[in-house]
Amino acid sequence: MSVTKILLDESEIPTHWYNVVADMPNPPAPYLGPDGKPVPPEAMAAIFPMPLLEQEMSSERWIKIPDEVREVYRLWRPSPLFRAHRLEAMLGTPAKIYYKYEGVSPAGSHKPNTAIPQAYYNKICGIKRLSTETGAGQWGCSLALAGSMFGLEVRVYMVKISYQQKPYRRSMMQTWGAEVLASPTNLTNAGRQILAQDPDNPGSLGIAISEAVEEAASRADTNYALGSVLNHVLLHQTVIGLETKKQLEKVGDYPDVIFAPCGGGSNVGGMMFPFVADKAAGKNIRLVPVEPTSCPTLTRGHYAYDYGDSVGLTPLMLMYTLGHDFMPPGIHAGGLRYHGDSALVSQLCKEGVLEALAVPQVATFKAGVLFAKAEGIVPAPESCHAACAAIDEALRCKATGESKTILFTLSGHGHFDMGAYDRYLSGELEDYDYPDEAIRAALDHLPKVG
Repeated sequence: MSVTKILLDESEIPTHWYNVVADMPNPPAPYLGPDGKPVPPEAMAAIFPMPLLEQEMSSERWIKIPDEVREVYRLWRPSPLFRAHRLEAMLGTPAKIYYKYEGVSPAGSHKPNTAIPQAYYNKICGIKRLSTETGAGQWGCSLALAGSMFGLEVRVYMVKISYQQKPYRRSMMQTWGAEVLASPTNLTNAGRQILAQDPDNPGSLGIAISEAVEEAASRADTNYALGSVLNHVLLHQTVIGLETKKQLEKVGDYPDVIFAPCGGGSNVGGMMFPFVADKAAGKNIRLVPVEPTSCPTLTRGHYAYDYGDSVGLTPLMLMYTLGHDFMPPGIHAGGLRYHGDSALVSQLCKEGVLEALAVPQVATFKAGVLFAKAEGIVPAPESCHAACAAIDEALRCKATGESKTILFTLSGHGHFDMGAYDRYLSGELEDYDYPDEAIRAALDHLPKVG
């Protein structure tokens, strides 16, 4: 029988993270202040420890993973790569389908890959507390876990609609010792400002980021931790793609196309960045971030400088954006409800290295149920986006007779998301295409640079 699980030994956990900046066609655009001038690392030292800021600005190809971080990684890494034999048979496709399963982490997703090093670097720099935001709850759970590993207090501003939809994510964070607040709150200036305009505001990642950043900036013992978007976050996630390359080598295979769900970009960077150098060297491979049609940042957003949060506390980043005041619909892929995207992911899309795809909500859950019936794992709603794109590609191969190798990131399990599946199975979920007029209107709200 051909292999189903492709496993690595603990000794094969990557010793270094891969920095895609070293192999990008053009240098990354700088972060800017409101005056249009580049922001030096020291300007962000009020909320980030210097080792992370150095990684954020680095162009060095390989950055060593501290032994203390690799020791914690051993709790779940290396994660398994699966050959989806049963899904292939169900689809009747000649394509080979592989998925890298990150749901084996204690938090049930890929997010601890960066939460652990972020907590470690803050700990060694003398920080006592971390503040953060979370959408679907995966990041909040991961940072709560990391805080418990390194003895740090953690406060999580959880997007209110997710706080209501996903009570057990909240319970998991609290089990690991974190304090969880439904954002927007009345504890910060940003939250009070939003609630004054709309007392029933359902929250957004941009708002929650504003609250967490404001708190970190106001306390010397507290730093901010971010689960996606920034360069150092995507750097830490490259353990996913680095392991996957080793695993595929063990079975003598290589992908023709890779799909990963995309909200802020951590899945995309984690899986795809280690393959960017191969593409730059002439390898014929497609790298496809997959986002919701309801939050079509890469596929329909503006490529412009914008804030990473809702009230303008962060530096300006050149990225695809729907506008920092974007209010997302209440779709169940909470981790993908963000107005912008990683500057690195955005630039690589702009330059044609990555090609973005948007899929509707109902189709993603249909794909998730099909995948669960074939492979047994119930995917997180975010992960369903990549599964949907992979299944569609496999069906195209069935129609054409092509035998492609398809790879996607199954970034987490959906055990805490069964309320969303309940709504899908009862026919209550609807598709929502973000309106053109709202995308056009975002242009008027983008900050004027310089």
